[in-house]
Amino acid sequence: MLYPSIDVLMNKLDSKYTLVTVAAKRAREMQEINDEQIAKPVSHKFVGKALEEINEGLLNYQRAEK
Repeated sequence: MLYPSIDVLMNKLDSKYTLVTVAAKRAREMQEINDEQIAKPVSHKFVGKALEEINEGLLNYQRAEK
């Protein structure tokens, strides 16, 4: 089972595409420089840790103006 759940995460961002994009970018960043913003993450994988950071409100996203 996914933690945090997709329903909770969808309240944080506007679409599933945005969720995947933000989580993937943050996971790559964590893999390269190994910085975690959560002290005791539930997940052992980088994508899971990124999703937890989104759930905690530690990652912000602003859509670029056209």
